Amino acid sequence: MSSSIKSQNPAVRAILEGTAPPQARMAAASGMLPLPQSDLLEVLVNLRQEDDPGIAEAATETLAEQDTEDLLAAATNDETSPTVLDYLVTLSGEYKQIHEAVILNRNTSDRAIANLAAATQEGSLLELISLNQQRLVRFPAIIDAILENDGRSAEASRRARETKKEFFEKERGAQQIAQELRARGNSAAAEFFESADLGEGFSAEDAWLIASHIEVSDADLDNSWMPTERYEELQVETGAERAANFAKVLEHERLEMGEVSAERVSLIRRIMFLNARDRMKLAMKGDREARGILIRDSNRMVAVAVINNPRVTDQEVENIAAMRTVADEVLRLIALNRAWARSYTIIHNLVRNPRTPIPTAITTLPRIRTRDLQQLTQNRNVSEAVRRQALRLAQVRSGN
Repeated sequence: MSSSIKSQNPAVRAILEGTAPPQARMAAASGMLPLPQSDLLEVLVNLRQEDDPGIAEAATETLAEQDTEDLLAAATNDETSPTVLDYLVTLSGEYKQIHEAVILNRNTSDRAIANLAAATQEGSLLELISLNQQRLVRFPAIIDAILENDGRSAEASRRARETKKEFFEKERGAQQIAQELRARGNSAAAEFFESADLGEGFSAEDAWLIASHIEVSDADLDNSWMPTERYEELQVETGAERAANFAKVLEHERLEMGEVSAERVSLIRRIMFLNARDRMKLAMKGDREARGILIRDSNRMVAVAVINNPRVTDQEVENIAAMRTVADEVLRLIALNRAWARSYTIIHNLVRNPRTPIPTAITTLPRIRTRDLQQLTQNRNVSEAVRRQALRLAQVRSGN
């Protein structure tokens, strides 16, 4: 659950991660803790699924007592947790205003909108859903839900049919989507669609999802880091190799981040089943979320492409330098980058990382502070050679 928690409140995170005492979790489920409304709703929605039936029942009852105005405020707030928005979709009865706000909230999941389109009998809500063509194209199940709903209005039906015909039944396919994206000023995603090879298990829905994570255009790329002779490392992979790569990346995410949400698992699967050349392109052009996935790729060229993405930040590099699931070549290249080597946090993370090549770590040691060198001599996670060199440097500085 931890990977899907929106709140930064330590108390909320402890409750939802299961580290808070049972009494505190029951108090939260009963609405007895002094939490901001946004945090309270996130706690209650999540605790409904609690294994402890007493806590789950208390959370459900407390949710039912929430004021409609508070629920509407949450539905209209872009900072509301997606899990809360997904819950608000399920409300039945006189909640039309709340449903309208949830439909318009950009953080509401596509699956939740599809569920609402299938369940509601309000024609005006179906019309409102049909207005968001980008969402319909990204998640075609919404189109099907509208067209199969007997409560749909003529306008909702028309828009859904036109979108289906325009984007999914014409030969133009990806080219049409690219034109729409370019018209909206999103040239980076448009370039992806123009070269996308739909079919063979790669649908327009897959392409749209991946394109939404592209933020760097071709004009901003610098390919000089990659010698032509290394293209052979992007050779064709078997389905089994891609499946193994997906499983490895997912396992590493779980080890480092805890539970991984279903939406992120789906994104990881779609990205990791791209061919190696396309994954490398996405690594160079993708946003932070895509970079966070591809830095763990089994293919070294793909992982190296991430740190050559012009949008990669120092904070990301700090995290990468500490990763024990990243290719050693990535760590070596980080150490060679003059700008990153000026960051003490980055070089300190590198020398403590057992994945850092020994020559790279030893070369970096002279820039490490004496106190940290002394701590490094006791660090059994790094190699004996690195510990010995850290000890020598610490002794020299202390005059021993």
